[in-house]
Amino acid sequence: MLQPYDFLVLMTLGQFGMKPPSLGGMVGALKARMSREALHQRFTASAAQFLKRCLHTILHQKFQRAGIRTLLLRPFGRVLLVDSSSWDVSPKLQKVWPGAGGNASPANCKIQVAYDYKQGELIFLETTAGTVPDNRDTDRLPALLNRQDLVLMDQGYFKLRTLNAIMARDAYFLTRFMVGTTVEVAQTGARLELDRFLAQGPVLTREIQVRLGQGPQQTPPCRLVCLRVSPQIARQRRRRVKAHAQQQGRTARTSTLTWCDWTLFITNVPEAWLPLDMVRALYSLRWQIELVFKQFKSILQVHHSTTGNEHRVRCELYGKWIAAVLVHRIHTWANQARWLTAGQEISLEKLYQRLQERAFQLAQQLIISFSQGRAHLIRELEPLLRHCTKQSQRSRMTTLEMLEARVDPKLSPSKGPS
Repeated sequence: MLQPYDFLVLMTLGQFGMKPPSLGGMVGALKARMSREALHQRFTASAAQFLKRCLHTILHQKFQRAGIRTLLLRPFGRVLLVDSSSWDVSPKLQKVWPGAGGNASPANCKIQVAYDYKQGELIFLETTAGTVPDNRDTDRLPALLNRQDLVLMDQGYFKLRTLNAIMARDAYFLTRFMVGTTVEVAQTGARLELDRFLAQGPVLTREIQVRLGQGPQQTPPCRLVCLRVSPQIARQRRRRVKAHAQQQGRTARTSTLTWCDWTLFITNVPEAWLPLDMVRALYSLRWQIELVFKQFKSILQVHHSTTGNEHRVRCELYGKWIAAVLVHRIHTWANQARWLTAGQEISLEKLYQRLQERAFQLAQQLIISFSQGRAHLIRELEPLLRHCTKQSQRSRMTTLEMLEARVDPKLSPSKGPS
């Protein structure tokens, strides 16, 4: 008989150790004899709910850690990176996770993720239909925040109501400015004409205190930070803007072409904590979540399920998310220790790869007994981590080195902006 503990191990580390996961492979990890068909019948609504509860339990288990210590991150309790990723699923699931249809897939699944970079924790994982826009989930974001947390998000999550709610919780945000948003000078209340503001002199940076929006949704004063990009990037942006306008049978606006010279950010982080010349460097942390999604797809294979059984897909996803949470906690523990003692970093990508190589064997040991599996992991961990250290490169700084030194190489005189 398949016990809940065995099923949990099978759907977490068992799947993690197989690329791609298969019923035959999972059956082979079990002590008891079980056919592929018998295992397939275990994928029920109850089984999916069991794994979902396990996922929520592990997400809510918090460990006391100091977190990554760099000068730029020190003022914040947590630094949350928010983003989404989607993939096609079996057309049989279009009523569960509808896709765009037409030339696109009829069924598409999206995951919303909040990742605490400072603590290395996955703190929120939720699946939705691929057709659900990111800003519909934005309203849930403030509830995840504690006082003095910082959230980094892209324009897909931009919503004035959300920015106000974040500030009401004494938390902070850093996001790209949404072109078309009404902007007023905070000091005078006058409408800010962005194209004129940006055209005032050949400077690399500009900043002004503003209020966004009008009426009840207008925000308290926050910082509009404008950073000039390199001529090469500006030309690329103008080509895209002109091509898009031409497809719509119109001419690109002069103001829009002017904005191509700049990257615009909105934040309520005080300048004492976040100097103007470090805004872009801090925002670049957001791309760390792309590395997380890369591991989800390349290692965990979240997008390779071909079954049309909704309950099996949910079981597979919840099991993979639990495995991901465990990997990130190992990474956090190892990365913080290595950074504090040697000023080095542990590569998340390498750690995923090395753990995947050992995951199936670890699953088999855990199915024998938890204590035997734990002892096996402890023996394997130290030699494994030796092969996961990031190699320093003289040509460029790592993310943590940049944040510790409070230097944005893209604004340095030797390299210029980009």
